[in-house]
Amino acid sequence: MVFSSLIFLYLFLPVCLLCYGLSPSVTVKNIVLTVFSLIFYAWGEPVYILLLLTSVLVNYLLGLGIGKARGKPAAGKFLLALGLIFNIGLLLTFKYSTFLAENLNRIPGVSLPVPHLTLPIGISFYTFQILSYIIDLYWEKVDVQRNPMHFLLYISMFPQLIAGPIVRYSTIEHEIRTRKVTLTEFSDGLTRLILGLAKKVILANHLSVIVDALFGGSLQLSVAGAWYATAVYAMQIYFDFSGYSDMAIGMGLMLGFHFDENFRHPFLCRDISEFWQRWHISLGTFFRDYLLYVPIFGKRRKYGGLLLVWFCTGFWHGASWNYIIWGLYFGLFVLIEQLLGKKRMKAIPLVIRHIYSKIVILVGFGIFYFEDLSKLRHYFGDLFGLHGNALLDEVTRLSVQNNLFLLIAAVICCFPLYEGLRKLALRNVGAGWIVEGVQIVCNTALLVTSSIFLVDATNNPFLYFRF
Repeated sequence: MVFSSLIFLYLFLPVCLLCYGLSPSVTVKNIVLTVFSLIFYAWGEPVYILLLLTSVLVNYLLGLGIGKARGKPAAGKFLLALGLIFNIGLLLTFKYSTFLAENLNRIPGVSLPVPHLTLPIGISFYTFQILSYIIDLYWEKVDVQRNPMHFLLYISMFPQLIAGPIVRYSTIEHEIRTRKVTLTEFSDGLTRLILGLAKKVILANHLSVIVDALFGGSLQLSVAGAWYATAVYAMQIYFDFSGYSDMAIGMGLMLGFHFDENFRHPFLCRDISEFWQRWHISLGTFFRDYLLYVPIFGKRRKYGGLLLVWFCTGFWHGASWNYIIWGLYFGLFVLIEQLLGKKRMKAIPLVIRHIYSKIVILVGFGIFYFEDLSKLRHYFGDLFGLHGNALLDEVTRLSVQNNLFLLIAAVICCFPLYEGLRKLALRNVGAGWIVEGVQIVCNTALLVTSSIFLVDATNNPFLYFRF
């Protein structure tokens, strides 16, 4: 089941919210939310609910063991290592075994069987949530969760189960036990949900049509066409993934949970380091906190840790070489900016920094798109005119012309439009009722428009489901 489907929006979610709202206590609310979360996960792939439950059980027991081992360093390290091996092992098995076997088989004399396993939905996200829990527990940053139902709820909660954001246990540790939903927060959550839905259905889905026509066909792209397609793809990915995150955060508010932000208008960045402070924040902070300072060959190595982080950032996104290249590509620019230092970076004129960062980001999204390395090489040829391709072509000109209003709307929505209007409205207390009225009208219009577009949608998954 996906958020951007009519059955979720008009059946699953309303029934869940109704049962949740009628529940007399937090304990009952937790049971209701857990049951609906398991139904949500099992809807598309019921067989993998057993894998999820097994992972929850094993890590719940490991958590109890790590809690009891406090004051016993050897036992604690052993249990943590066991947890890391189990969880990372599951992820490697289901997500990377095919990729690893195929690449090892290229070595002369090696002939391994190549498994073809279906990737369980959400395994990349809930595995990292589990890892954050057991590592924080070992570091004594959180308390042991002794209630198995509470732990199951933390891992399986449907708003963030499938595609994040990666919610740390410390973020909702207390809200699992005690929380309340205010009318204001429910309203804010509903608005966030609708905005996220509109990002996905109205913007991302329609931008994908442009991308598929240019990148997915057999067209010889012009230089302008290659850059144009890449820019549209960058916006498609942004609205798709940030739209999902908005819906997740919004539903969390409607249920009384406060998830951390996952995107902060990343295309407004002035350099690549800032871009990654604004893009997929929960993943970036996960690797920063748990991987950057891991000892390499017995010591903490600044640049070695940075290389490891960006290799893992790329590899986390998929079992393909282009994702590894993509991660190391961004890591290289982060390294360059670190070597230059903040003072030298700030000394560069702001216009130059914006141009530099946008070019680097767009090229990065091109790497991200093409899993086939031969197509990636051809794409770079198109991007820089190495194939003798024209500067501009008629297909690109017509695409821009026919989609002009969509493109303008997409660019405008990359800016903090909603936040700016909200702050402006809050300054004028007397106009509060006008603001509320306008918000209701806008929410209704966006929901109705999105629903109309979903009527004919046969396949409408979020892109990060496959990562």
